[in-house]
Amino acid sequence: MRKRVVSMWFQRLPSDRALRACAQVTANDNRPFVLTHHEKNTDRIYCLNRSAEAQGLHRGMGFSDARAYCPELQSQPADTVADARFLQMLARWSKRYCPWVGLDGADGLVLNIAGSAHLFGGEAAMLDDMRHRLARAGLNARIAAANTRGAAWALTHYGRGAGDDIRTLPVTALRLDAKTDIALQRLGLRRISDLVDLPRATIARRFGPDVVLRLDQAMGAQDEVIAPLGEVPHYGVRLTFPDPIGLTEDVMMGTKRLLARLCEKLKEQDMGARKLQLTLRRVDQSAQQVELRLAAPMRDAARVLPLFERGVNAVDAGFGIDQLRLEATQVEPLLPAQITTTTAARPDGLDDLVTRLGNRIGLENIQRFLPADSHIPERSFQIAPAAYSEAQGTWARHRPRPLKLFVPEPIAGVGSQPPVRFRWRRMTLTTGRSTGPERIAPQWWLPDEAWRSGVRDYWKVDTCEGRRLWLFYTPQTPGWFVHGEFA
Repeated sequence: MRKRVVSMWFQRLPSDRALRACAQVTANDNRPFVLTHHEKNTDRIYCLNRSAEAQGLHRGMGFSDARAYCPELQSQPADTVADARFLQMLARWSKRYCPWVGLDGADGLVLNIAGSAHLFGGEAAMLDDMRHRLARAGLNARIAAANTRGAAWALTHYGRGAGDDIRTLPVTALRLDAKTDIALQRLGLRRISDLVDLPRATIARRFGPDVVLRLDQAMGAQDEVIAPLGEVPHYGVRLTFPDPIGLTEDVMMGTKRLLARLCEKLKEQDMGARKLQLTLRRVDQSAQQVELRLAAPMRDAARVLPLFERGVNAVDAGFGIDQLRLEATQVEPLLPAQITTTTAARPDGLDDLVTRLGNRIGLENIQRFLPADSHIPERSFQIAPAAYSEAQGTWARHRPRPLKLFVPEPIAGVGSQPPVRFRWRRMTLTTGRSTGPERIAPQWWLPDEAWRSGVRDYWKVDTCEGRRLWLFYTPQTPGWFVHGEFA
């Protein structure tokens, strides 16, 4: 069967993707639009639409210069990760034409349509259908077909229309680097036909074997493999029973078998499950689901199985369950851990406890404190969900800090020394021992009006009534406040 290769080139893939997702600017809008990225200490144009190109803008141009040329220019920061995901989505869409689809750089696709063109009424009809669907989706694409991958690529990037002969195209259409392209043109070898007429040994000796390889690949003398995209792993397993079951022990035993198979799949892909869904189908064709959200990515069946017990106990089996289906609906990378004599054991028990409590009250409601780099008491820590953050950093204890902090509450006091007696929250307290002062200066660069008013002198006060408070005095506007309480 004669090999036929289709090359798709999305010359404005990043900007087309952004315009499709942008609420203010649409793909059919005629206003100039660019994507920018930071390079060499300045913002430069990363990609642009046709309207911006018509204004004289180009890729690599400084964004400030572009705004001077085009005051109505709209922009967004580039997102290369989203662009790669979008190209993967286009590759999956292209499988409607043939099963053999591969990526061609960061802005192209390559398809082996041998044996599938007749399903769409011929090769010309297939290419027209591709162009029509992509244009309707707001995507700029150039599409060409040839007998080799190199020839198809050359026609999409440098061809002028149907029926072009790649021999008439410039030598840069052979996918050569800029240095080799300039060297060839200086010797008068400007078109592919000029290279074809030269002996292969002369080309290899003067310019290296890469030029000969690219020439042979484009002309069909050297085959070029098209690596298809691998199938997206599906983390789901199923177990069907010959007779319905209804006991919790039987369901847990079936779940155990499914977990062993699922964890093996996760291990093969170096992934861990974050969210699991167990579907129990009853004989009356209705189904009940048990969802388990994990505090950390896991693939240890022995640890995960007990966490399902509470949800399985709440299931109504009805007249019996004849099928179990277990699926990991959310996964994360989980690389194998290196085991050494100095490696501390991972607190698996804490993760299991957070999982048990989180499936009752919500994982987001179980939080942990993380240290922050600030001497301001309210800014010296961060609060983050324990399931989605790792314990990191160290707590510096240069001076004691209270366990409880609250909005400063004024109390009566005179002078820069802690008052002997004062009232706080309807209690009359007597100072027994005081330690201080610790002067804390504000961070003037932060928009916090309470702290920009001036310095504070903090005192640790132990009262005779047993309350251990954290007081501060403001010299610039004399006054005393209670800011926290020690345990």
